[in-house]
Amino acid sequence: MNAQELCAALQADWSSLFECSPAPKEGVLRVRTPFMYPDGGVIDVFVLPRDGGFEVTDFGEALGWLRMQSVRGHLSAKQYRLVQDICLTLGVEFFHGQIMLRCEKNTVSQAVVRVGQSALRLADLWFTLRRRAVETVSDEVGDWLQEKVIPFEREVRHVGRSGRSWTVDYQTRTAQRTCLVFVLSTGSRAAARRVTEHVVTGLYDLSHLRVVQPALSFASLFDDTEDVWQEEDFRLVEGLSTIVHWSRPDEFENVLKAA
Repeated sequence: MNAQELCAALQADWSSLFECSPAPKEGVLRVRTPFMYPDGGVIDVFVLPRDGGFEVTDFGEALGWLRMQSVRGHLSAKQYRLVQDICLTLGVEFFHGQIMLRCEKNTVSQAVVRVGQSALRLADLWFTLRRRAVETVSDEVGDWLQEKVIPFEREVRHVGRSGRSWTVDYQTRTAQRTCLVFVLSTGSRAAARRVTEHVVTGLYDLSHLRVVQPALSFASLFDDTEDVWQEEDFRLVEGLSTIVHWSRPDEFENVLKAA
């Protein structure tokens, strides 16, 4: 059965909400579903002949769309686990970034719907990507540290020389170094200076810890996914800590692991 014949057979099974047409690749059908990505783009799936049967796939478009919504360009370990859970629940395979399902001729219609639904559910994970009501930047830092297998504790309290107790966002420990990490994050330019000044006060008050712990360092991690910081904010903390930017996680990793 060629692509045109299969397309005609499938359209007889579907409502007008589904549109079927040959894809540029020979023998492959593109099916435009009624499902949509959160930004309004239409979800397409593809039907390929495979060893006497058929295979329905999204060719990795759902995962690719989801990755584009992340500043870092990839998903956290927790988000990948959610992807796997979605595919397991809907009975589809997740292989090399693609949603896939094998089927016979008489079940292609159902397979198209399931793959389309799976792509929709994957796209809904967008709501876990940098949506402050669901997941804060600090949460993302924790996921990233787990991915990198860097031991850490979160919201660790230390007493400053003034006697005041400070909550440090993360305390990491590698073979060579322990690092106290302050996360600076706000969506308001007006609040940015107050956040910086609070961290500067904490860094100064805790600086005595380095006298008794030579392998201890401080890092100020700026959430630069929001354009709220000014050059003065960086200058205020640079004499007391190492400045790192969340948009450059490789640099952050080097700071945490430096000898």
